[in-house]
Amino acid sequence: MNRLKIGEMAKVNKVTIQTLRHYDNIGLLKPSMVDEDTGYRYYHINQSAKLDLINYMKLLGMSLDQIKKLFEKNDIELIVENLNRQLKWIEENKKKLEIMERGAMRFKENLGEYERTLEDESVRIIEFSERRIFCYDSGMNIYEKGIETYEYMLRELKNQVQLNNLPMIYFHNVGSIIRKKNIKARNYKSTEIFVFVDNDYSREEGFESVMEGKYACICFKGEEGFENELYYAEKLLDHVSGNGYEIVGDYLCEVITELPVFDENSRGMYIRLQVPIR
Repeated sequence: MNRLKIGEMAKVNKVTIQTLRHYDNIGLLKPSMVDEDTGYRYYHINQSAKLDLINYMKLLGMSLDQIKKLFEKNDIELIVENLNRQLKWIEENKKKLEIMERGAMRFKENLGEYERTLEDESVRIIEFSERRIFCYDSGMNIYEKGIETYEYMLRELKNQVQLNNLPMIYFHNVGSIIRKKNIKARNYKSTEIFVFVDNDYSREEGFESVMEGKYACICFKGEEGFENELYYAEKLLDHVSGNGYEIVGDYLCEVITELPVFDENSRGMYIRLQVPIR
């Protein structure tokens, strides 16, 4: 009863016959005996313990090559050393998954905002917590260039995101800035584009905080380019001045979401213009 054919060994251990054959071929788990006449592989039931350990190490993220080398060395300290490396790898990937989760939540929230305000072009007052951005100065005024130039600027921003080892998931939530002095004078000059990042980024160069507080906001679809933005920017600023508000910070043009799948030649941008007020 303790000697099992390969199919029986596979069945009691919930693995495939192909898996056991592969482990045999690479020398990771060899049968306890092979019938010279028939070529049948036979395993001892006690080999299940080694198979359990292989599966456990695989669950920890170790490769079969790593596991084989550990078995060959038969060294507990080496196993501990590899486990420490795996723990570090798990921690790093846990952070990546947390960032992915936050990115997915932001995307979901932005799509919800898109659905809620798709036909609403009125100015709304929204309270924002402090936000953090990674900013890149292209040196070119966005409003003097066409959408094609904007695309090249976004490529450079994407390069900067990579060079600064930022998660690429941030690149979905981009925007541009008009600094306070210019927006108060309605001087539409912006050479800076940005991505929102998580607030726990403490590095300084290229990063800055966006002030918390009340923002006058207006949303619109951005297929018609920057001329469309300027129309809504004027509408936003007219509302601010007409209601006695004071602009107290930089103007942000934030791409809430993009749905280019509906038009291969358009980003399908849905944009929120916002300016801090009191």
